[in-house]
Amino acid sequence: MDVRGEFSSEREINRIVDVGESPEFIEEKIISLAQAKPKGISDKDISAEIPDLAPARKAAAINKLLAQGYFDLFKQGGTLLYRLKDPSKAKSVKGADNEEKVVYNIIEEAGNKGIWIRDIRFKSNLMPTQLNKILKSLETKKFIKAVKSVAASKKKVYMLYNLEPDRSVTGGAWYQDQDFEAEFVDILNQQCYRFLEQKKDSTKNCKDGPIGARNIAFASSKEVWKFISDLGISKVKLSVEDLEMILNTLIYDGKVERTLSSDGSNLYRAVEPLLSPPGLIRTPCGVCPVRKNCCDVGEITPKKCHYIKEWLE
Repeated sequence: MDVRGEFSSEREINRIVDVGESPEFIEEKIISLAQAKPKGISDKDISAEIPDLAPARKAAAINKLLAQGYFDLFKQGGTLLYRLKDPSKAKSVKGADNEEKVVYNIIEEAGNKGIWIRDIRFKSNLMPTQLNKILKSLETKKFIKAVKSVAASKKKVYMLYNLEPDRSVTGGAWYQDQDFEAEFVDILNQQCYRFLEQKKDSTKNCKDGPIGARNIAFASSKEVWKFISDLGISKVKLSVEDLEMILNTLIYDGKVERTLSSDGSNLYRAVEPLLSPPGLIRTPCGVCPVRKNCCDVGEITPKKCHYIKEWLE
């Protein structure tokens, strides 16, 4: 019997073959479809690819692939989509149900800056009670963790369990348990300035003229960082960027000037201030990691900042 004579197209032949195949073959075909559409596939896409596949068999195949961690599950425009995971993350949420996977994916996309529960609720369309239950379950399984943010002390952000929070969340080296370490910052401020003054004093006997002496007085942020590290006055590990924040406050206070070297790196030199320093470094604003987001309205404002209130008291 000629099979091609019974069916009008090659596509119809493939339908018969697909439906009669094993569950593993159907799963492989769904994975291949997802690989061809990296932005995600819907139930309609699967039905179009395997038209005669029974709904029960399709549901069984999808549920198995979800349980094995092959897909990310998310909503887009009210449509449920399945997106093939990065192979390195395929087993990351094994054992979680579909709603937990949706919440997990939302938190994963937020990275190490985390995401507030209000935003998770908005993106997932889940009820507050249901969402709280899911978050607690994911925390218990150590898939995610809640971290207090210095931007809003009474609010927590959620991120993946193995991530190190961004400095905009923790406040970096200048905060401990959400408290601004004003004394520690003040000591660093004094020591950085002392190093630059010593560098400047060493040029008094320079024979290369005023221009040469001025150039020798400059120090890079790496040199300042090494000096502070060798002193051993910090219990936390400071980065070059941390020291540049301190040096910037010295610039604002009129004690230091900055220039660029030929390779584009920053160089600093102690100068005699024209006016008495305003003491910016002594305020939380001087080294606040979220000061760029501070304005008159919104979540981060001077009126809502409890660090300023504590400092004024």
